[in-house]
Amino acid sequence: MKYAMSKIVDLSYDAAIAKVTEELRKEGFGILTRIDVKETLKEKLGIDFKRYAILGACNPGFARSALEVEDEIGLLLPCNVIVYESEGKTRVSIFDPMLMPNVIENEKITPIASEVRKHLERVLASV
Repeated sequence: MKYAMSKIVDLSYDAAIAKVTEELRKEGFGILTRIDVKETLKEKLGIDFKRYAILGACNPGFARSALEVEDEIGLLLPCNVIVYESEGKTRVSIFDPMLMPNVIENEKITPIASEVRKHLERVLASV
């Protein structure tokens, strides 16, 4: 099952994170969390890992709409965006919110997920 929208970008890792953050902001999303996986694995396990960040993005309006129709949707929020280096390139991937209607048996989620997806597709296209 495909669960991400993804592309390789022509930016450095740091520039990609900055650009993704900027484009998310333009679409009404803020970054609630930023997990530096490389740093965390080094600190907690003493292992080296590639540069990899998980950004927890949230659009308060969409989150509210989803929470109003499905209490348990919080388990799938925020929308996760990852930026990582792989084979000398930088990849950006965004969780596809259209997976939510496949997981949640509530038809009211589908139009919300569809609208969120449109915004996230624009983010990915702009990076």
